Amino acid sequence: MRQVRYQGAIVKDHHILLIQHRLHDGEAHWLFPGGGIEPDESEAECVAREMQEETGLEVAVGSLLFAFPEPEFEGRIYAIYTTLDTYLCTPIGGVARPGFEPEPEAAASYSIAAVEWFDLRSPARWPNEVQADTITFSQLQEVRKVLGYGIDSENQE
Repeated sequence: MRQVRYQGAIVKDHHILLIQHRLHDGEAHWLFPGGGIEPDESEAECVAREMQEETGLEVAVGSLLFAFPEPEFEGRIYAIYTTLDTYLCTPIGGVARPGFEPEPEAAASYSIAAVEWFDLRSPARWPNEVQADTITFSQLQEVRKVLGYGIDSENQE
């Protein structure tokens, strides 16, 4: 069982990229791209690989923004992890597009249906499904906090 999900907060021009997992029953969730570390892989290598697989982007992996323990994982895609380690990533190549899930057990449950850039300055403009998702929304708020997007950032350029 994997303990840590290594994920990327891909940020460009005040926007963060999320992926949409669509379960085969039709249910969908927006989340940070990421996954589990492979043997003999560093954390940065894991994050870079996951970003490439799931978004089509080559990224520069920066600092760890936060480690997010979350007790509400049961029944969610994150259920196999106990912690989400989120790294700041900057796109350096490629075009954002829905990627793939290489692990057969995960691909049997969901696909990556979409990618979308969300404006970190304007959370009120995020879709209702993002605002209502307690796990993803709380992580987005943490990214905003760590990167200095405060209450007054609604009008930043």
